[in-house]
Amino acid sequence: MSSALKLIYTFFLGILVATFIGLGIAAFYPAPQSPKSPESPEVLKEVAPETNQQETPAVKLAREKYEKEWAEYQKTMNVYARNVFIIALICAVIILVISLTIARNIPVIADGLLLGGTFTLFYSIVEGFQTNDSKFRFLAVSLGLLITLIIGYFKFIKAEEKTKTAG
Repeated sequence: MSSALKLIYTFFLGILVATFIGLGIAAFYPAPQSPKSPESPEVLKEVAPETNQQETPAVKLAREKYEKEWAEYQKTMNVYARNVFIIALICAVIILVISLTIARNIPVIADGLLLGGTFTLFYSIVEGFQTNDSKFRFLAVSLGLLITLIIGYFKFIKAEEKTKTAG
């Protein structure tokens, strides 16, 4: 197989693995639905102070209800993003371990899984960034960095050491 074809296959496998994980999470752990905005366009329109217009009690009630629902939705989405981060991170680690252990004897598959695990890791970090917790975002990036360093060690340094001792 030509090296260009191997590269294309590896890249395609990586994308499919990450897509598989992302779609699996979406299918079995769907995102919360955002609240429907009120029918009245005046509810979300800000009244200019110089017009002396006041919102009607019905519009005010609808606006306040929507704002409350939106705040609750944001809280729910923070929890959802954190959970998706954790699920995707676990999946990424499993895929990366498989690529470095079980599949290592089939280089093109191992590299495709490694790339897919890396894409999944990136997806998990992006989900971690969807939370409003800066400490959690730092933890997400820290875990991503740590996993990437460990993978780099086993894939490149450890493999090079084995080649030197075998040769």
